[in-house]
Amino acid sequence: MAAIVVVIFISLLAIAWIASSGWRKQRKRQRIKSRPFPSHWRAILKARFPYFKAMPTDLQLQLKKHIQVFIEEKQFVGCNGFIINDEVKVTIAAQACLLLLNRHTDYYPNLKQILVYPTAFIVEKNHTDTAGVQSTKRNVLLGESWGNGKVILSWNSTIEGAANPFDGSNVVIHEFAHQLDQEDGSANGAPPLRDITAYRSWSHILGEEFKQLQHCAAHHKPSLFSYYGATNPAEFFAVISESFFERPAEFYQQHQQLYQELSQFYQLNPIHWQ
Repeated sequence: MAAIVVVIFISLLAIAWIASSGWRKQRKRQRIKSRPFPSHWRAILKARFPYFKAMPTDLQLQLKKHIQVFIEEKQFVGCNGFIINDEVKVTIAAQACLLLLNRHTDYYPNLKQILVYPTAFIVEKNHTDTAGVQSTKRNVLLGESWGNGKVILSWNSTIEGAANPFDGSNVVIHEFAHQLDQEDGSANGAPPLRDITAYRSWSHILGEEFKQLQHCAAHHKPSLFSYYGATNPAEFFAVISESFFERPAEFYQQHQQLYQELSQFYQLNPIHWQ
């Protein structure tokens, strides 16, 4: 009996600690959000992120508060001699936090570090073919999202994506969509949705659209979406997220049901922002 009481007591202490930890985290975030947004950060947004000017005023304010929390909580690491400064942090954070607007968010809870290279970087991966022969493959990448708490970005590609906010191509949006997808485990094209009933519609509509893009890629037919989205469902979700934010009007006209699924997920309707 005494042992059971001890176990219950320890369990209650653990629950209380977790609740207290969450409360402290929220209080800290509120303090960060209450600070004035630095004037030189506003200048960076104006210079590097023209998308910001197209957004409604309430979302601009919300984005700035998200940027403050994001920069406070995430570690930025320069690679290959690249120097991290406020311009780098704000430019990346602004694009990453677009995906968090109007949603309950824990600010990419699995993410700890953003590694930034000056240009495209090389990743070596082990590969085993169908005959069991192992080899090392070198891939030149512009960005990558890892499940171990890291996002890797090319700075050149980051600023190019931010400078042209309406071309449907944005490496930061792409990689941070993967982070959302990975919040409930491995990236599979189905991030955590608002409730369990939403998965049926999500699976059906995204599944059909994914097959359509695969067909377009296989037969070289035109598509609003990059053929890279036909690689697998995870890449499909990341690619259509880029188009949702950067080419919303065309997206809605050509893929209305798919647009509505993303609009419900992101709790946004960017059609009118432009």
